[in-house]
Amino acid sequence: MGDKKVRPGKVKRNGLDISKVKGAVRKASSDDVLDDPKLYINREIAWVRFNRRILEEAQDHSHPLLERVKFLAICGSNLDEFFMVRVSGLRRQLIKGALEPPPDGLTPLEQITTLKKEIQPMVSDYSALWFDDIVPALAEEGIFVHDVSKLGTKEKLYLREYFKSTIFPALTPLALDLAHPFPFISNLSVNLAVSLKDPRGLQKYARVKVPSTLFNRFIQIPNESIGDGRRKNDKEMHFALLEDVIEMNLDVLFPGMEIAGSYPFRITRDADIEIELDEAEDLLTAVEESVEARRIGAPCRLEVESSMPEKLKELFASKLGLPDYLVFEKDYPLALVDFWYLVGLNRPDLKDIPFMPYVPPMLADKKVLTTIEHHDYVLYHPYDSFSSVVNMLRQAAVDPDVLAIKITLYRIDHSSPVIEALMEARRNKKAVAALVELKARFDEENNIIWARALEEAGVHVVYGLVDLKVHAKVCLIIKKAKNGITRIVHLSSGNYNSATSRTYGDIGYITSDPDICADVQDLFNSLTGYSEKEDYRKLLVSPHSMRREMLMRIEREIERHKDKGDGYMAWKLNALVDKEIIKALYRASMAGVKVDLNVRGLCCLRPGVRGVSDNIRVRSIVGRFLEHARIFYFRNGGKEEVLLGSSDMMPRNLNKRVEVLFPVPDKVIAQSIIKNMLNIHLADNVKARELLPDGTYRHVRVKEGAKKINSQLWLVKHRGKWHGES
Repeated sequence: MGDKKVRPGKVKRNGLDISKVKGAVRKASSDDVLDDPKLYINREIAWVRFNRRILEEAQDHSHPLLERVKFLAICGSNLDEFFMVRVSGLRRQLIKGALEPPPDGLTPLEQITTLKKEIQPMVSDYSALWFDDIVPALAEEGIFVHDVSKLGTKEKLYLREYFKSTIFPALTPLALDLAHPFPFISNLSVNLAVSLKDPRGLQKYARVKVPSTLFNRFIQIPNESIGDGRRKNDKEMHFALLEDVIEMNLDVLFPGMEIAGSYPFRITRDADIEIELDEAEDLLTAVEESVEARRIGAPCRLEVESSMPEKLKELFASKLGLPDYLVFEKDYPLALVDFWYLVGLNRPDLKDIPFMPYVPPMLADKKVLTTIEHHDYVLYHPYDSFSSVVNMLRQAAVDPDVLAIKITLYRIDHSSPVIEALMEARRNKKAVAALVELKARFDEENNIIWARALEEAGVHVVYGLVDLKVHAKVCLIIKKAKNGITRIVHLSSGNYNSATSRTYGDIGYITSDPDICADVQDLFNSLTGYSEKEDYRKLLVSPHSMRREMLMRIEREIERHKDKGDGYMAWKLNALVDKEIIKALYRASMAGVKVDLNVRGLCCLRPGVRGVSDNIRVRSIVGRFLEHARIFYFRNGGKEEVLLGSSDMMPRNLNKRVEVLFPVPDKVIAQSIIKNMLNIHLADNVKARELLPDGTYRHVRVKEGAKKINSQLWLVKHRGKWHGES
């Protein structure tokens, strides 16, 4: 790199012989065996099985009760987003034609119909878990979610009065007949289809939207309104679902009509917005217009109560243009995401025991900038406190020697100490630049608000790039020094978000390594100005060099193994989908290289296939914290290399996003990451599940007498260990 001369024909980058590696990659890529669709798990099916693993956490009685409710809510939220983005995309492919088949070869229709077979049993399991397990368990703890039809007179009287005085004025029933246009049904709203008979006995239908955006989905019944025979003590909490309260009082809404039946239903719309710049004057305006268009996206799922008459079901499916394979019957309450309300109840005895995140003493000091000029630090959240990052930024905002702060912002918390620090820096006349990624899915509106607030504070705001999402998590602090300037960089796998840092397992790294700092400055120049720079000193940056660099490292391990027989790689990441990367891992396995993969979510690689992936082990951990960290380890013949950063191995990360992976320059810290983070996760035999060749998962089998290791619990107990603390 740089001015260093190399012999002709021996082009080197990051110590790798590119000419040798590229030839090997081209040769291996021609191997048709690795193009066999049977070697790849379908991406969408892999996602559904990931959600199944989350459901298993909700079913796991070792979790506190409200934590199990949390996992059930996550299941519902995830499934909503899956349909809004992935299934809607498959439907568009079905209508317009797919550009190219996925590695597994399934057509869009085959994928959708297979997904229906995978999802419908999971939906049935949601119902059984809620009614047969969680509701009775909540009742034992004094939290009652009532079936309103079984309530006593006193409770029904209270709910009727509450309905008349509070809910009724907000309802707008809409007739469903030839004289009225079919009503617009908003995305993810809970609705009631009401079957009526008029005084002449004629059948009528109406739709009532459940106003869950105006009222709490769980209507609390005051204890004084609970019949004495039902209440054991004053600490109990009694709830009825909003839609059940409305159903119970439909006669108030339709006076003079006979209520023949009512059936909850819900539709999901395509929310995968496309940014159209042709008619918009700038990116911000284009994103705003696209977000608004999301509200009226094409329907992609209809959820109905199984008791809904076939005639009504067909009416809705027909009017919404949905085939049978996009209609799902269920018996549990719709919109599981609303169950987060129960998680928020003040019942600490039913939640995970809180712990105090570790704060390295040197990062809590008021002279933190001086400290990190001379020492690197690794932070593993939530075990390490995010306050260390906030303290660094706050000190930079007031330090008279700090000249500038540059940062990328992808998902921002609603009350952000990072934003406050950036604004404080501007008030103190620092040069502050923030790249706010407006295209962060489902965070667009929040990011627009913050982008405008930062601009008003005088921060130079860049709205991201037109064709690429900026997913890299980097912060650069530039400071005066005796001999010019010094630079400090923070890079991370996670967002600059103090809220998610308490529940997401993310790794951040602070360094003043000259090459990394220079690379980050070059990266910011390319993001905020005009730069065609594609190669960096130490950073791996997509969409330019990351794929090439990762493939070269895999090939380097293959060549080493052929020569010495000690090839080994271990990766921890969220998703492994990219076919070219998977093929390279298959080639490594076929050469005898041992590969350990800790993939939280989507894994399209099929391990354990004889002659292809015998040497690859894949495990997934779903637990108290969302596993979000990325660690890529290459043994490299004893010259061990550890890469951290923001990128998974997916086509979108490698081709359509600005992502950053970086080597850990401090060898002591690198060893600590291997020993106290990566190896601990790889050794997990409590929460880990292993991926089988058929694409299913099972709990890791613990050998008799083996010590049980819950990696997240170990990290909670040993926080501070990777900082050299005992």
